[in-house]
Amino acid sequence: MEVHTDLAAVPALPGGAAVTIGAYDGVHLGHQAVLREVRRLARAGGHASVLVTFDRHPATVVRPESAPRLLTDPDQKLEVLAATGDVDHVVVVSFDLPRSQEEPEEFVREVLVDALAARVVVVGEDFHFGRRRRGNVALLRDQGAQHGFEVVGLGLVDVPGVAGPVSSTEIRRLLAAGHPEDAAALLGRPHEVRGVVAGGDRRGQQLGFPTANVVVAPDILLPAPGIYAGWYLRPGGEPLATAISLGSRPTFHPEGSPLVLEAYLLDFEGDLYGETARVRFVHRLRGEERYDSADALVAQAALDVEATRAVLGARR
Repeated sequence: MEVHTDLAAVPALPGGAAVTIGAYDGVHLGHQAVLREVRRLARAGGHASVLVTFDRHPATVVRPESAPRLLTDPDQKLEVLAATGDVDHVVVVSFDLPRSQEEPEEFVREVLVDALAARVVVVGEDFHFGRRRRGNVALLRDQGAQHGFEVVGLGLVDVPGVAGPVSSTEIRRLLAAGHPEDAAALLGRPHEVRGVVAGGDRRGQQLGFPTANVVVAPDILLPAPGIYAGWYLRPGGEPLATAISLGSRPTFHPEGSPLVLEAYLLDFEGDLYGETARVRFVHRLRGEERYDSADALVAQAALDVEATRAVLGARR
């Protein structure tokens, strides 16, 4: 898979391209179904398979006050896309204010026709693009008739055993409600966040449960506060069983304190400060609680560790 951040750097595609366009936040099972269809059409027509995506979520530009938190950071998105094996090229288009005000016909001409020589364009039936979201599947079909490409509009994908169609919005809702397993069923993998391990207040060390304080970018979605069983992946990819605390630590801090992500790595000793961590949420053990004493907190933490062992031991 080749990644291009400049349209001018996209190589000539003699056979043209089967293209899909979108934010692709999460690269969930619905996205993956679209990518498989793009690959199928590309192979059938002798085209390259191409995903056009953006360097930020378009909502952060057009409606920043209500833009969603992201399921994947840019590096994660590219890693998951590469793992599908469905895409020959990913074109990361800069989405800024001028791009948001671009007429859809301009986008079609610049990106789909001139840069990619599109022969087939695959999008969701509810796809919108361009100034004031004027671009849609009908407009794409009109443009395709002028420029020589076919347009395929796909509906949302259902996953067996999961109620409702797959969407990034639904995955965010499930995570916000504290249901990481249901979110994982739509993602095709556990929800993962990444961040650098920073120094904490060392209270965990004193209580016998030293934790890695993982600082996650503010635009990344964190699930509902609580205690989770999950995995901590070190830079080399080694997964370590982890009891995760996500919350404001009300036993020691006042109400309204910022959320902190702390990972207690089971059966691990070593220095994690400064490394980039990947934290995967598998199962929510309980909500966050305030305790009357440090001893009560320690007793509950011991129970949480054992519960984490039980959950992860059953899911290896």
